[in-house]
Amino acid sequence: MLDDLPPDLGRLFALRTWHAMWLQRIDDKIAALQQREAERERGRQVRPAEPEWFVELGIGDGRPPTEVHVGGCYAAGKRRRPVGRDEARRLLASGVRACSHCQPDTALDILDLPTRPALSAAAH
Repeated sequence: MLDDLPPDLGRLFALRTWHAMWLQRIDDKIAALQQREAERERGRQVRPAEPEWFVELGIGDGRPPTEVHVGGCYAAGKRRRPVGRDEARRLLASGVRACSHCQPDTALDILDLPTRPALSAAAH
């Protein structure tokens, strides 16, 4: 039998203390990671559902709506508010631009949208 441990009690107790210290550090790290994962899971469970539609808002007085998006659209900016299906349809019908990435007009089965007049070169 291979016996590579020290022959005296002093060194054996030192090794035991050192290993116990490392086991405690490992157990503490495991507990911290389990707690973090449990908190992450609780966060996923209580997170409000993504709205089905939302409108991106402009800058300035009154923050006018600038673009309608399908919920979860990656191309939307930070300034937004959720809207219902009917309001999304109303906004699109009133001339608010539809996002070209998520195409809410197609998702809402809107065939003809009013087009905004293009900015003329003289306006710049």
